Amino acid sequence: MAFDTLKKMLNPDEETDEYEGREEAVKVSNKETYKNKTILVEPRAFSEAQQIADYLKAKNQVVVNFKRVTSDVSKRIMDFLNGIIYAIEGKMEKLGPGIVLCAPKGFEIEGNISEEETKKSKKTDDLGEW
Repeated sequence: MAFDTLKKMLNPDEETDEYEGREEAVKVSNKETYKNKTILVEPRAFSEAQQIADYLKAKNQVVVNFKRVTSDVSKRIMDFLNGIIYAIEGKMEKLGPGIVLCAPKGFEIEGNISEEETKKSKKTDDLGEW
């Protein structure tokens, strides 16, 4: 043990401890495990739809909140996103009034959000069926 400590002091560049090497491998594998993200977006214009598409193409989930755009712009963005989702074989799920989860291929979306609250409110959803 003392010999290993002395050896490290004399040759600091040389790795003698196997545990340190394994720890670095774990860190690298953790980075790969958490490579994909869930990104929250509140677009303010149709021009931001391309950024959402780029997130999806990079295999990230995107939650889109349409509260900052008009109903016409939200419909245009939804049409664009439907095309992107189709092209990348992804999935889309409505989370609430004006909030949509878009997921690329390989992500599972489980469960249902009940719409009893939205049916009771008199405010209409700008996304129509979505």
